[in-house]
Amino acid sequence: MNDVLPQPLAEIRDDFLELSQQDRLQLLLEFSDELPALPGRLQGHEDELERVEECQSPVFITVTVGEDGDAPDVVRMHATAPREAPTTRGFASILAQGLSGLSVEQVLAVPADYPLTLGLNEAVSPLRIRGMVGMLGRVQRQVQAAVASA
Repeated sequence: MNDVLPQPLAEIRDDFLELSQQDRLQLLLEFSDELPALPGRLQGHEDELERVEECQSPVFITVTVGEDGDAPDVVRMHATAPREAPTTRGFASILAQGLSGLSVEQVLAVPADYPLTLGLNEAVSPLRIRGMVGMLGRVQRQVQAAVASA
């Protein structure tokens, strides 16, 4: 499909595409249960995260570059999403797990249409897919801003 897709995101995409439409939705729900918790320094400081306006549910994200003992160009994505919004929470979890640990260059090279490649278009509304595209765009913009201010 796309040769620039980092391995973690390619593996997630392939896992979805190997499943039936109904099982893809189940895998998305499993991802929603696996959304990594915010690091301690961000807990109670959710106001420091950026709201993803493209999502109907209240999703907040932030990225770090080269913090917490990581190499200078390693990206970490952190997100919060309510348990009552499992689809959106699942999308946030896919991105948090798939992007965290990648280099700045790898994150910025992820195609904007990555969410469309997961094969969820029939199972999830276009509005929700657009929310994940928005999340990815905001992550990439935050990474660019972090690099520019470093």
